[in-house]
Amino acid sequence: MYNLSGSSLGDSWLLYGPEVSAGGLDRLRALGAVFLHIDLGHVAINGFLLLLIGREIERFAGTALYAAAFLAGGIGASATVLWLDWSTPTAGASGAIFALMVLLVGITRVRGGDLRAPMILILVNVVYTFIAPNVSLWGHLGGLFFGLLMVFFLVQPQPRVRWAGVLGVFVLACVLVLLV
Repeated sequence: MYNLSGSSLGDSWLLYGPEVSAGGLDRLRALGAVFLHIDLGHVAINGFLLLLIGREIERFAGTALYAAAFLAGGIGASATVLWLDWSTPTAGASGAIFALMVLLVGITRVRGGDLRAPMILILVNVVYTFIAPNVSLWGHLGGLFFGLLMVFFLVQPQPRVRWAGVLGVFVLACVLVLLV
């Protein structure tokens, strides 16, 4: 298996299908991998995007719902990787960030803002996904998909609807991880 610079924590959190399908606590890799990054550049890119996108979503939805959406997107991306790219070791918050990019588009639309910038952000990142080596295609596409599942709910004015939608997507993602 892929060794994350000799880090026992890294090796324990790396999303890797054969380990996750063993069951037990290894299923927590679907969550741990969202917070694990391969190197400093990986952390920097994801951190920068999270800073830009996250603050807008947090302002709109509040801290708790923003955190729930991040986790739902991240675990959803992990579930997608486990189902469609099972044997490739994966790590990073990129899937969660791709979900947040979709939410940013929805929030911008509801606010009546210009959709060009968030749409270009998604387009550039999708293109990067296809041209850069060692980037998780299914993690990124899974994040987009789970973001699409959440966006309708998150932009509703009723807090109950927002929470129900985001938590529903979170539960779906968790169930998909358990079924691997």
